[in-house]
Amino acid sequence: MLKPIRSEADYDANLARLDALIDAVPGTPEGDELDILASLIERYEDERFPIEAPTPLAAIRFRMEQQDLSPRDLEPYIGSRARVSEVLSGTRALSIDMIRALNQGLGIPAEVLIRSDPVTQKKVANALSRPAAKKLQAWGLMGAAEAFDAFLARSLGGTPATARLRKTRTERTNAKTDLVALQAWCAAALLRSQTAPVTGRFDKKRIDLDLVRNLAKLSTRDNGLQAAVDQLAGLGVAFVVLPHLPGTHLDGAAMLRSDGVPVIALTLRKDRIDNFWFTLLHELAHVKSHLVSGTQVIFDDLEIGSAEDIEQEADEMARVALIPDELWASFNSGTYVSMAEVFDFARRIEVHPAIVAGRWQQQNRDFRKFSKLLGHGEVRQALGGQEFNA
Repeated sequence: MLKPIRSEADYDANLARLDALIDAVPGTPEGDELDILASLIERYEDERFPIEAPTPLAAIRFRMEQQDLSPRDLEPYIGSRARVSEVLSGTRALSIDMIRALNQGLGIPAEVLIRSDPVTQKKVANALSRPAAKKLQAWGLMGAAEAFDAFLARSLGGTPATARLRKTRTERTNAKTDLVALQAWCAAALLRSQTAPVTGRFDKKRIDLDLVRNLAKLSTRDNGLQAAVDQLAGLGVAFVVLPHLPGTHLDGAAMLRSDGVPVIALTLRKDRIDNFWFTLLHELAHVKSHLVSGTQVIFDDLEIGSAEDIEQEADEMARVALIPDELWASFNSGTYVSMAEVFDFARRIEVHPAIVAGRWQQQNRDFRKFSKLLGHGEVRQALGGQEFNA
């Protein structure tokens, strides 16, 4: 029976129940329970673990670090070099025109830019929420008394956090994303990747559409998920599973370790076979084409559409590798499709039926039909040794 959350024990129990229901179909009793639970948990977290919004100056500096911008790059939004200097030194408040330009040009939320509370950048940078810290401690990645700065430095091999994490792309992330928790998750995934097996030396030239297509065909095997992980290791790519932290809203990420080894990290927030394969190949496309010295981390919430070239390229490689467009067009012709036809088509193109069922659901916006074919709960089970269960 659902009831208000009044204690830490209630909170932990509701989080566990939320994880169990995460793939519930909307409109079902389980889906309704999931919606109510999410609201109860969000309300409790807002009351007990409030995340203080950054100051305008901290938000501007964060975006500068994130996009590797110089003060001169701010002149189109703020004005002359002297005005930029005054804003960055804290001696000039933002005007309405500046707020509008920074919001539209750099995507900094207007509600942050209009704040006047004197919160220092250092305080914001260390404002890791309590739920996120508890998760990191439960996974054994962060000491109970360890300072957040120390955790970041250790996870990043001693490299200063701002220098390492500023080279990111986070455009495909939820607008409500807790950016501090996002940095913490990235650092934790990199720390976890240090123990991931890597048996080959990475060469992006080896990753072409044929290789990715053959990787997708592994989905038909009983041990296909683990076989894919092993093949990535042979390609010189580390693979880790790390559940997302509260406030991060992630499906996965592609990143570069300090030793140059590319890492694919998945959260498995949607424990479905179709989602696993699309996300894996999407991040592999980023590893091949988009991780460079100026972009060392790419975060993805695949529920959010993106018009960015790099995201469309990654979507296309994953989509075509799983089901070539011309084959899909011949199958999804608008006529009635039966379960038997899904299985037959999947057999002919050599992919798991869940991949065909998931594509059909997305293209036809019908998330009830074929839902039993998606492999709910099977990915965590197949990759049991790859994930933290806390």
